[in-house]
Amino acid sequence: MKIKQSMGEKLFDVSNLILLSLLSIAAMVPLLHVLAGSFSSNNALIQSRVFLWPVEFTLSQFNYVIQTDSFWKAGWMTVKVVCIATFLNMVVTIVGSYPLSKLYLRGRKAIMLFIVFTMIFQAPLIPVYLVVKELHLINTLWALVIPGAISAFNMILCITFFRNLPEELFDAAKVDGMSDYRIVWEIVVPLSKPIMMTLLLFYAVGHWNNYFAPLLYINDRNLQTLQMYLYFLIAAGTSNDVASAASGDVGGKLLPEALEMATIVLATIPIVIIYPFLQKHFVKGATLGSIKE
Repeated sequence: MKIKQSMGEKLFDVSNLILLSLLSIAAMVPLLHVLAGSFSSNNALIQSRVFLWPVEFTLSQFNYVIQTDSFWKAGWMTVKVVCIATFLNMVVTIVGSYPLSKLYLRGRKAIMLFIVFTMIFQAPLIPVYLVVKELHLINTLWALVIPGAISAFNMILCITFFRNLPEELFDAAKVDGMSDYRIVWEIVVPLSKPIMMTLLLFYAVGHWNNYFAPLLYINDRNLQTLQMYLYFLIAAGTSNDVASAASGDVGGKLLPEALEMATIVLATIPIVIIYPFLQKHFVKGATLGSIKE
């Protein structure tokens, strides 16, 4: 049976729809501008004729970027960081969340208090850098993996989801002689596919988009990630690999701005491709993991 809405409720829904539509459009405009610029010619960019649609369509900047060695080195470094760091994140989060989801665990409240404390009060930048330096992690892949091995927010989300799983199922598994480790990997994880996909997306996207940690801990250009490569490309207006691109010269050469836009688009493509496959699980996991019965 359809519930009849009052005039105030209808007005509220319409206002929300208009506001959210405007916010969505405002968020999409910069993305569409970068996408349009990456497919536009030098002349169109110099004359500021590009807004939301490509002008004088061309793929020359993409051809140049994919032929750049440092772009592929940075991309491969990013893939390694994402795979290793996300795997570590998932293992630590699952192993830590399962026992903390049990109300009978001794000291659970104190541990949860420490976890929440790290969300409110974060360590200052200089002490964190000094710790990483003393561990001899500077200019290593592990400097991008170990300091962010776990997220307190994601752990709390996972704990809340695990609490909703039927305790009787775990009791039956223990009666059958299963250890806690087998229960986690053979029962808990398969039943928690939505929250697993949600955490996987959170961690993977976070590592893929992270540029501050590489900027802080990585000084070797051979170890730079894709976001760090983009940062230097945009900050300097050019890079060592695009020295031949002369700004203001459109005689067959490429503008730094066009190369920046093309690189940004290429760096975004993997996330755009992966997200639709995880969207269903992401929405379900985020919803179930935020509600406690």
